[in-house]
Amino acid sequence: MNMKTVLVLLVLALATIFALVCVLLTRGRVPSTCQHQPREQEDTDDSQSLVFADLTPEEMVQVVRYLQGNLGVQLVDASRAKPSDNCIASVDVQVPAKAEVLRFLDGGGARPPREALAVLYFGNQPDPNVTEYVVGPLPTPAYHRDVTVQKYGGKVPYHRRPVTSKEYVDINTLIQQELRKAPRFLDACCESNGTDLAILTTAPRGFKSGDRTTWFVLFHGVAGTGYYLSPVGLEVLVEHGDLHVSCWRLHQVFYNGQYFASMGDLEDAFVANLLEVIRIKKPQPKAVLGSMRPRHPPGSPGPLQYEPQGPRYSIRDNRITFQGWSITFGMNPNSGPRLFDIRYRGERIVYELSLQEALALYSSNCPGGMSTRYLDGSFGIGRFAYELVRGLDCPYTATYVDRHYLAESETPKTNQNSLCIFEHDAALPLRRHFSDSQSLYYGGLQKKTLVIRAISTLINYDYIWDFMFHSSGAVEVQVHATGYISSSFLHGRGTDYGNRVGPHTLGTMHLHHIHYKVDLDVDGQLNSLETQDMEYELVKDPWSMQNTIERPYLRRERLEREDEAAFLLNAPMPRYVSFASPKPNKWGHPRSYRIQITSFAGEHLPTSSPMERSISWGRYQLAVTRRKEEEPTSTSIYNQNDPWTPTIVFADFINNETITNEDLVAWISVGFLHVPHAEDVPNTVTVGNGIGFFLRPYNYFDEDPSVDSPDSVYFSSEQDARACEANPLACLPPAVACAPHLPPFHYGGFLNL
Repeated sequence: MNMKTVLVLLVLALATIFALVCVLLTRGRVPSTCQHQPREQEDTDDSQSLVFADLTPEEMVQVVRYLQGNLGVQLVDASRAKPSDNCIASVDVQVPAKAEVLRFLDGGGARPPREALAVLYFGNQPDPNVTEYVVGPLPTPAYHRDVTVQKYGGKVPYHRRPVTSKEYVDINTLIQQELRKAPRFLDACCESNGTDLAILTTAPRGFKSGDRTTWFVLFHGVAGTGYYLSPVGLEVLVEHGDLHVSCWRLHQVFYNGQYFASMGDLEDAFVANLLEVIRIKKPQPKAVLGSMRPRHPPGSPGPLQYEPQGPRYSIRDNRITFQGWSITFGMNPNSGPRLFDIRYRGERIVYELSLQEALALYSSNCPGGMSTRYLDGSFGIGRFAYELVRGLDCPYTATYVDRHYLAESETPKTNQNSLCIFEHDAALPLRRHFSDSQSLYYGGLQKKTLVIRAISTLINYDYIWDFMFHSSGAVEVQVHATGYISSSFLHGRGTDYGNRVGPHTLGTMHLHHIHYKVDLDVDGQLNSLETQDMEYELVKDPWSMQNTIERPYLRRERLEREDEAAFLLNAPMPRYVSFASPKPNKWGHPRSYRIQITSFAGEHLPTSSPMERSISWGRYQLAVTRRKEEEPTSTSIYNQNDPWTPTIVFADFINNETITNEDLVAWISVGFLHVPHAEDVPNTVTVGNGIGFFLRPYNYFDEDPSVDSPDSVYFSSEQDARACEANPLACLPPAVACAPHLPPFHYGGFLNL
């Protein structure tokens, strides 16, 4: 072997050793942590968005102190108040009148005074009632004014007040006392002494105004799982309308298809062997119907969404900006999420977008189920929007925001991390085209959306509220239902009202109806309502007059009055309904936004029902009315407990006023019929249970505004698609070769219940 060969082999050996060292040094190396780039503020509003801001805990405390010192009556903390006491039920922000706000935002006017709305229960008065006060100015209150008559046309009767937690505690105490009168029956039917049974309220509470009589359904309670699927067949009717708890009484008892005057009578029937008892063993935690405990150990992690250079949205106070969008967000403790002053490219599109109500209307052949019409606003859609679980309820790296409320207590509470904001990659093109003729190219844009989300747990159901903002200028609103179904004890012809989902469990059929308020301001406050749809016309062929052709044509109509713009649920509605500005776009069409509804609503309660007027908003899939300051909401928290004489009747908003070139509001109902089935156990899944609507630009722009998106992709056959200069997708490997910074997992949602 000559020297030259030796040198060549030595060089090859050194190169091999160097390569092996490099591999060994880099193997297992953790990628560098992603470096967040500071976001450029798209614009500043000098904290103008705070005109809509929810109250801070400090402001709530100041309102409570003011009321305690200036009403001249003794106030008991609502958490321990009896019906015969006076108490502060809730405190929330009083949003200023729209005219005042717009003078401030657009006209350089003074900032409206910041005020609160306080709801008080006056039980310790000759004429017990519910009174609402506006208190201000914040942060140091100096005045209050009674606005009850102004808002509702009179005092709010005391029996309409929502049931407080303390009232439920007292009712449960009464039920437990009554259950002790039937020990042998309870042991035989349920292997229970009554203390381990869960008690579920129904609503409304009676048959006429003034009633406060509620059916309560009893279930086997098992720690660590939902009791809603384990009814024992026992239901009790409690009268709790008297101001004095000692006067409350159990009025009736239902068991397995039979009614009794008392638990004592039920016990007597059992002892006399006059009662058919269905013996239900007490469920064990590991085998209980509806357990959500995992059945297998965790697998490998699934896909993770993250932002390599940090969020591309900005949050300042209560305002979010993202790629031309600007949104002000908040949370009403009763009605839930509310958005204000939604702008795109600096132009206001929506003044207010807010959830109004969620109705769940049940069926059953048991009294509790068949009489249930839950109006969730009276329970607290926003109040019960609890902490979100990072990485499941929202992406792990989303931004989480605390929400504060004051209800049934003199001390504010905080639902930590109860609202999340994130940018979502839908893994779907927003638009794309592959050209295979004349010239060869590809152009497209990923569908990436800003999402604002909250989730409310309302007894058994969990509602996921989403508000999404697209780079096409569209707003998308969605709600998904999940959580546990409610159930009745299966007896008789129970399957006429649902499906059997367990040994003794009937999944009861029900309707979900959700109502929204959308105050659109399309290129200004003054809009008209226009509809468009397709029809066929039979015409002779111009080139062959002996033949005819069915030609689609576009039928356009401008609706002049409110009655024309009230579209009944499940009735035909034009497929294009738009809020139109008097100003045209470049092509001569009115600048407009289209309302597009996605809903599978069941039948509305018949108008002959004595309680229908309390939910008359459900008559309409869409109703457009003139905006009025005295019509801020479509319903009231007082409608639940007195639906027979409702405090607010939405149908009265529709009185055939003109809606041409006016400030208009769209009231939108979405819903679905749910017939529970085996696959709803343990929980209803979100797949197929999503409804909502879009607000889509319709000739508002001169072209699709997403053409200006920095995420656009275009390359031709003449370019090297692997080069960053031609195709930003080719830059992804070096740009995102980093590990996301994941904060430690933490959950405190159980701490503030």
